[in-house]
Amino acid sequence: MSAGEVTRAGRREWSGLALLALPTVLLGLDVTALYLVVPNLTTELNPTATETLWIMDAYGFFIAGFLITMGTLGDRIGRRRLLMIGVAAFGAASLFAAFAPSALWLIVARALLGVAAATMMPSTLSLISNMFTDARQRGLAIGVWATMFAIGMAAGPVVGGVLVASHWWGAVFLAAVPVAVVVLAGAPVLLPEYKTRAGRLDLPSVGLSLAAMLPIVYAIKHASVYGIDMQAWVATLLGASSAVAFVRRQLRLTQPLLDMELFTNRAFSAALTILLIGLIGFGGVMFLVTQYLQLVEGLSPTKAGLWMGPPALAMLIGAIGAPLVARRVPPGNVMAATLALSVSGYVLLALAGTESKLSVVGGFAVVYLALGVIAALGTDIVVGTAPSERSGSAAALSETVQELGIAAGVTVLGSLTTAYYRNKIEAPPGLSPSAAEAYGDSLSEAASIANQLPTAALESARAAFTSGLNTAATIAGIAIAAAALLCFTTLRHIRPLADADTEVADTLDSQVRL
Repeated sequence: MSAGEVTRAGRREWSGLALLALPTVLLGLDVTALYLVVPNLTTELNPTATETLWIMDAYGFFIAGFLITMGTLGDRIGRRRLLMIGVAAFGAASLFAAFAPSALWLIVARALLGVAAATMMPSTLSLISNMFTDARQRGLAIGVWATMFAIGMAAGPVVGGVLVASHWWGAVFLAAVPVAVVVLAGAPVLLPEYKTRAGRLDLPSVGLSLAAMLPIVYAIKHASVYGIDMQAWVATLLGASSAVAFVRRQLRLTQPLLDMELFTNRAFSAALTILLIGLIGFGGVMFLVTQYLQLVEGLSPTKAGLWMGPPALAMLIGAIGAPLVARRVPPGNVMAATLALSVSGYVLLALAGTESKLSVVGGFAVVYLALGVIAALGTDIVVGTAPSERSGSAAALSETVQELGIAAGVTVLGSLTTAYYRNKIEAPPGLSPSAAEAYGDSLSEAASIANQLPTAALESARAAFTSGLNTAATIAGIAIAAAALLCFTTLRHIRPLADADTEVADTLDSQVRL
């Protein structure tokens, strides 16, 4: 590292961050925007139940599968170049999705969107790490990045509902086109190029990474709908064996797709683990809270989305405020303290009843606050501890862990709540066999036949779901308390960001004098 490499960012870098915020919001938006669009979409395209699931899941499925490959590819061909390729592909795939003539073509378009998104996500984060070499500024910039993605996720259902109400379901995808045009026009002016690694991609490693990630993600998503059956076990076994083969190959290669030496850094591995645990808790709780607001409290999807506004604001405060606090307080301590605080949010969820809207939203706001903190500081630790020439790979690993965490959270906590519901519920007499089966399956199914149910039976179903939410929140809270302890014991040695900058500057000055 030369003395000129650590400098404070200026107007161009901050303007570049504003430009990078656009695709980041867009990526978050596409994760959740279809939630309110599916009813209109199914009316026009008439997909089967399986096709509907793939329309929803193909995007995240292919993001998770291609993140590691695309992160490393950006290190080789240039991060700005890969971002522009990804943005152009995302815009084109969005047009394809908006005018898809059938459910099958829409699934293909969603898969292409996922691949394009996988090129954009590590590119935006690794560019930020290169543009902001000052530790304090980098921490704040990554906080902004994390906030933009979360804002996109939070706004997705509301934006989707507004667009489909005033236009048609395809309008949701067209929102990406003007964003793509702006980013492609501004990137050559505001974003510098970084290309730090030579050589070609090892194609067998790419194949093994896909063979590891795709079956595991499929198993998680399959289990969230059908439970842990033989198909889920087979997919998990295939993914795990491919992962072992992938790791072994990386250890033998001189230019691996993923440098396994990154994991020898204790802070790097600990931060990834904490992100995974935190995202599992958040992903599962977000899934259950949105169901609670609509199915237990009876809110419309739009009103439920608006009630998620205060938690989104809490996340914004956490993501922006944490890097500022970490300038004076060790970031590991900041993360540990907010994770410990978030346990109180899980306690509120564990104590909620069927008429506890304020406490449920308040508890989730505390959980969301902690997510903002660990997303900003944890990601900064992961990217900051990796050598600059591997920041693309480090960014891809961070985002892969977060994708897996959210998917696993929905599966684990969602399946736990469903199992609790099925064990506790008992169909009232007089229902037809199909209605009794729907009533005993889930609260959403029970709500779909509400006109066939006595009022007391529907209230019992809501109470059973809420009890399942209480149990899931209790287990998640215990896991988060363990993550807080892990955070304090493994990351407390990391110095405050202000001290880190001073240490780097002193080291560089001494190198210059030598």
